[in-house]
Amino acid sequence: MNTKPLSLNLTNLTVLAVLCAASLSVGVASFNWRELFDMSDSTQLMLVSRLPRTLALVLTGASMAVAGMIMQILMRNRFVEPSMVGASQSAALGLLLMALFAPSAALMTKMSAAAMAAMAGMLVFMALIRRLPPTAQLMVPLVGIIFGGVIEAVATFIAYETEMLQMLGVWQQGDFSGVLMGRYELLWLTGILALAAYLIADQLTIVGLGETVAVNLGLNRDVILWAGLIIVALITSLVVVTVGNIPFIGLVVPNIISRMMGDKLRQSLPAVALLGASMVLLCDIIGRLVVFPFEIPVSVVFGVLGTALFLWMLLRKPAHAV
Repeated sequence: MNTKPLSLNLTNLTVLAVLCAASLSVGVASFNWRELFDMSDSTQLMLVSRLPRTLALVLTGASMAVAGMIMQILMRNRFVEPSMVGASQSAALGLLLMALFAPSAALMTKMSAAAMAAMAGMLVFMALIRRLPPTAQLMVPLVGIIFGGVIEAVATFIAYETEMLQMLGVWQQGDFSGVLMGRYELLWLTGILALAAYLIADQLTIVGLGETVAVNLGLNRDVILWAGLIIVALITSLVVVTVGNIPFIGLVVPNIISRMMGDKLRQSLPAVALLGASMVLLCDIIGRLVVFPFEIPVSVVFGVLGTALFLWMLLRKPAHAV
């Protein structure tokens, strides 16, 4: 019996618990653990601000890492994630268009529009990379970055012309400083979607092996492919709607876990979720402490870290091929 996945998950779970405790303890407002159950100001601070923020960080990190893993398996490329295939940028553009043409629409309606925009962006990207030769693996993320940049430029132009740059900036930059009770609960849906991905993990792994293998094993490739893409689009849109875009989570975390555990999705998905949550928590804590009492957005901290790790992965030969 291979005990490595179990030991790795236990280690990740321990690190996550320590980081959760640190996240609950760090902040500008005065907080005392001894007064937690005394119905004092510390209790209110914990329930209204600290706990919702920590839960939002965990759900965002775990779900975006899972979404990135699904994207890499389905596209058979280790250098892609939602923000690098136009999904996050398309979701922000969809939200902007909803704010312009249907500002009074319900939140779920706006989220649905963002999910459809993210799906459309991914489909266009997949159509673009089909023209690339199979050996040009490193061209895929570069095309994705350019494609995402074009969509972001279109959104920025529309926002500039309609005086909505500030609103667009909120969706483009992931920030948890405004997370309070009643303003993060949509993120629980990302946890449900991540669980759904785990339930079909074996089928997703087979689809990632190629169309021929999937057909020979009697798997309906199109159904599983669409299910995976819908999960990614919904997770991306929910995160963008709630806290904004946070790049590189879905790129860095799956690559780290794949080098340690391989590409079997059912085995590696829990470790991916745990590590994703831990890394987002760590970046948020760093962002809160570096310029205390002010904050640096998580997207900025993770962007610096993710860029360095992405360049390292581009220059390093992958240990496991998809």
